[in-house]
Amino acid sequence: MSDTVAGLGQAGLLLLALGLVYRPFGGYLAHVFTSQQHWRVERVIYRVARVDPDSEQRWTTYAAGVLGFGLVSALLLYVLQRIQPWLPLNFGRVIPPEMAFNNAVSFATNTNWQSYVPESVMGHAVQMLGLTVHNFVSAGMGIAVAVALIRGFVRHRHDRVGNFWVDLTRSVVRVLLPISFVFALILVGLGVSMSLRAGVPVTALDGAHHTIALAPTASQEAIKELGTNGGGIFNANSAHPLENPNAWSNLIEIFLLLVIPVCLTRALGVMVGDQRQGHVLLSVMALLWAGVLSMTWWAEAHPNGPAALLAGASLEGKEQRYGIPASTLFATSTTGTSTGAVNSMHDSYSGLGGAGPLFHMMLGEISPGGVGTGIYGILVLAIIAVFLAGLMVGRTPEYLGKKLGRREVTFASISILAMPALVLLGTGLALALPSVTSSSLANPGAHGLSEVLYAYTSASNNNGSAFAGLTVTNNFYESTLGIAMVLGRFIPILAALALAGALAEQKKVPATAGTLPTTGALFAAMLGGSALLVAALTFVPALALGPIAEALA
Repeated sequence: MSDTVAGLGQAGLLLLALGLVYRPFGGYLAHVFTSQQHWRVERVIYRVARVDPDSEQRWTTYAAGVLGFGLVSALLLYVLQRIQPWLPLNFGRVIPPEMAFNNAVSFATNTNWQSYVPESVMGHAVQMLGLTVHNFVSAGMGIAVAVALIRGFVRHRHDRVGNFWVDLTRSVVRVLLPISFVFALILVGLGVSMSLRAGVPVTALDGAHHTIALAPTASQEAIKELGTNGGGIFNANSAHPLENPNAWSNLIEIFLLLVIPVCLTRALGVMVGDQRQGHVLLSVMALLWAGVLSMTWWAEAHPNGPAALLAGASLEGKEQRYGIPASTLFATSTTGTSTGAVNSMHDSYSGLGGAGPLFHMMLGEISPGGVGTGIYGILVLAIIAVFLAGLMVGRTPEYLGKKLGRREVTFASISILAMPALVLLGTGLALALPSVTSSSLANPGAHGLSEVLYAYTSASNNNGSAFAGLTVTNNFYESTLGIAMVLGRFIPILAALALAGALAEQKKVPATAGTLPTTGALFAAMLGGSALLVAALTFVPALALGPIAEALA
């Protein structure tokens, strides 16, 4: 009972903190991307990069900037990892080429999937110059795409959706950097490590000698959560006491990974001139998040295995500093935001408990979604929901003053179908190759299937968390998961930008008696139902063979 009360208290504090910053921070985000003024430091960046900040781009040029920047970023990170032996603070560590490829793709796509043990593979120079920098710019890219789509709804008879380089720069300089700096100092004060040493030698009670790894943790931890990146500087991620030492740091890290996706709904309302539109999207996000949290918490608190029944709860793989409530709160938030950071091992969850975070990703990570990706993901789903409603009543669908025709619905459909296709194709291919599964799976049967399904769901959603029983260091998984990360990131981005261009070209249409209201409970129910329906129709057969079968067993 005390754990339940403490967990409810933490959830209440989290919601209170988000509520307090929702209006001012959401308004600030809208101001950042509508202001005509450039900061002095931004002008220096534009001058060095030879960018005209006052020019705007068509969606095709904007998309070319996104793709080009992503490609160059990944290549530079790959090279940086390969030259690690010649960099300072390398500690004699070497990164193999296939691992460097997977890491470069992972961090450039905001996935931060880690198939390595950071404290034994990655030197501090690569961590700071490569991975931390990518945590900022990959998150900024997601915000930029979201803002471009919102402009598509706001503008009419216009062939421009903004300037990618300006949006990226403002995302990093005005939003991500200052907040990360402040919270890095707070985390240091709470006990998160910040050191350039490789480690500290210690002698155990039995006389054995060990080394406690150290790293410049706090500076990466803040942006890791704020940018919904998730890659830990230690292998245990946010379960490590030097990344997440106590209940307060745990609560702050959950707050950081939720705050931008939540407040972007407020920014949407400000930019389109109707706050109720943002409130509807936020209510759907909140209900889906609360539903997954309730299911996962209940499943872990009411175990069905003999060992867990004797213990009174499913405690395997969970830090005793947090217990079940704080662990499931973190797990639900990290899989709902494409973060991938963990403070407990999802592989050790019960069948139904593990199904919660897995299904949360299968929703497309829209509750509330990653930085930027959440808001453009749920806007795409809103277009699908309005289109379905229009078919039922025989009217031309409209959303936020724009008509939704064949072109707009095609782009929206491509966006929502890319992830399921990648998940099911990747999982099916891995399970169809006995040589791959036999050498990689630590668990047979339904749980083994869940591990493979979770891996491709995580990669295709750019989440990065994993069921730890699956070994993914062979060439097959390094390559196929890398491909899933790239396509899972850039196909929805290209579809969202094409949609932004199509919407911006239209003129605004006034609401009439036949316009479906999109600011009330009815539309919220339709939107939430569409998200659940798409995920259920696509993934229930796979879930039935994996976590559901395990839970019933």
